[in-house]
Amino acid sequence: MRTIQTSDIVDAVAKMCVSSNTELPADVRAKLEQAMADETSASAKEVLRQLLENADLAFDTKLPLCQDCGLAVYFVEVGDEVRVEGGNLRDAINEGTRKGYADGYLRKSACDPLSRANTGDGTPAIIHFDFVPGDKLKISYMAKGGGAENMSRVTMLAPAQGWEGIKKFVINRVAEAGPNPCPPTVIGVGIGGTFEHAAKIAKRGLLRKLDDVHPDPEIAAKEKELEDAINALGIGPMGLGGKITVLGVKITMEPCHLASLPLAVNVQCHSQRHEEVVL
Repeated sequence: MRTIQTSDIVDAVAKMCVSSNTELPADVRAKLEQAMADETSASAKEVLRQLLENADLAFDTKLPLCQDCGLAVYFVEVGDEVRVEGGNLRDAINEGTRKGYADGYLRKSACDPLSRANTGDGTPAIIHFDFVPGDKLKISYMAKGGGAENMSRVTMLAPAQGWEGIKKFVINRVAEAGPNPCPPTVIGVGIGGTFEHAAKIAKRGLLRKLDDVHPDPEIAAKEKELEDAINALGIGPMGLGGKITVLGVKITMEPCHLASLPLAVNVQCHSQRHEEVVL
């Protein structure tokens, strides 16, 4: 059994919150640079140039990539040989979130759903736990901005609608979202499970690197099919028109009830802010 101190968890989470909000991931930058090379629209090229310039300024000044520093979302893999000492794991992650959002001068966006009163410290975070073999603790953080999250949807298709129904729903959702999620976006697609599980796996898919290829060739082909179809919409960077509307589509598929076909589309903005730490 391996012991991990909550103080180490707090510090690690706080650092992730700051760095993820101020440093554009290398794979995202590479995709934006490729998009700029591929674009033919002058206005689209200019938008992409400004996005890259913004990333440079954020890195140099340690100021946020975007004023919307998101709601903190975590996917946590807890090894079955790990023991947390000094407090509760959930409390430690929330404390790290508070510290990171304060230390990094990140906008705190958590509020009461009805009164809209701000909680004042960026918490409570959204935390998904999973238990795995081993003696490690893996914490993946995602800053989920309101503009992109608001464009996300969950639906229950009829099984007979199959892939064509899935494809139609995903493409229509991106088309209806238009410029609202600050394209070029990343699209997480969750297929299967149950109503709530489809949404969870769609969001988890956004943690994948943009340059990875799904290990299942059939799903990899479907990701490319959706990416090409979405880019053909012509929405373009920030909705000003162009060839590049999406930087990547990530599909996660799991078994579901024989009478159901759950589908979730989780939209992420061009910054694709996420990071992970293994303790």
